[in-house]
Amino acid sequence: MGNVTSSVAARLAFFPPEPATYEVAAAEGGAGLRMTGVLPDANVDVHALPTRAGTRVVAAFWRYPTARLTLLYSHGNAADLGQMLGLFMELRSHLRVNIMCYDYSGYGASTGKPSEYNTYYDIEAVYDCLKKEYGIGQEDLILYGQSVGSGPTLHLASRLDKLRGVVLHSGILSGIRVLYPVKVTLWFDIFKVSLGYTPFHFGSEMAVVYSSNHHLTANVCRTSTK
Repeated sequence: MGNVTSSVAARLAFFPPEPATYEVAAAEGGAGLRMTGVLPDANVDVHALPTRAGTRVVAAFWRYPTARLTLLYSHGNAADLGQMLGLFMELRSHLRVNIMCYDYSGYGASTGKPSEYNTYYDIEAVYDCLKKEYGIGQEDLILYGQSVGSGPTLHLASRLDKLRGVVLHSGILSGIRVLYPVKVTLWFDIFKVSLGYTPFHFGSEMAVVYSSNHHLTANVCRTSTK
């Protein structure tokens, strides 16, 4: 039954831009990869990472020269990396952190099809890259999930107990609750993460995600800390 709910969620949740807003090609001189249509930046590394599902996801690591912390950003459901680059450059500049961003399977130049479980495998591959390529431990890592990106963000957070922090931006409880303000907890709901101190900031007139999503998320977190 879990596969049924996941397939329904995929139809409701994932809308990759078509066509993709960028492509990946070999960098000049054949050393590494680059994103087409993006100005060259000596502080950006582009990767095509294999996942457990057999797909390859595109990820980009944006270095800030004196950064101690790294932000792993999981974007929303209707954008790809090409549309998000301006935001990543702003975040890197203003927060003075490294930014690791990636496209889900089936988004941008990543292969495969988007699905709930593929997003889990995608973020696992990206985290492995951070550890192996850049030596970044979870103590210096902040996970940031926007909209549907809250799913893979919390999946990874449930496996790491020493993270510097987790940020959910317009986080969702489920694909169904985005369409309808369902306030009851259904039998197939899954709660993976128990949190300590958890501040919540949200408005009562949210236009994209019903505010009931945030109220219930806050209530679940309060319950988990009792």
